[in-house]
Amino acid sequence: MTHELAQVNISRLKYPLDSPELKDFVDGLDHVNAVAEAAEGFVWRLEGEGGDATDVSVFDDEWIIINMSVWRDAASLNTFMYAGRHRELMARRREFFEPVKEAMTALWWVPAGERPTVADAEERLIRLREHGPTPYAFTFREQFPPVEPS
Repeated sequence: MTHELAQVNISRLKYPLDSPELKDFVDGLDHVNAVAEAAEGFVWRLEGEGGDATDVSVFDDEWIIINMSVWRDAASLNTFMYAGRHRELMARRREFFEPVKEAMTALWWVPAGERPTVADAEERLIRLREHGPTPYAFTFREQFPPVEPS
């Protein structure tokens, strides 16, 4: 395989991470991350000092948290997203996160073995917000195949 699928999703917290309102979310992170790592097609995920990415700064905003990972393909990522504890926590996202109108999730292809940076993720999200889905940054609803170098 010459390419793998990178994904980023960010969320704006409603409450501090150590608040009682976010206890269920925070308590579920280790389990969800372990399930992701064991999932078919999982390649890599961003980790901060605490083992998850909640301490990784994005867009210079302490209220935004990031999740970034690399998968073999969109089908593998999709299967993980809509199963088990991840699905349960996603169903409760309005309890934990502020509603946002702009794109908070972006997908893009990376050469196999390449690991995206937070700066890459910020750039992809900005481009998606400004130009909509393109091969550079796209969504689950409007995907593009990897572009082979010429």
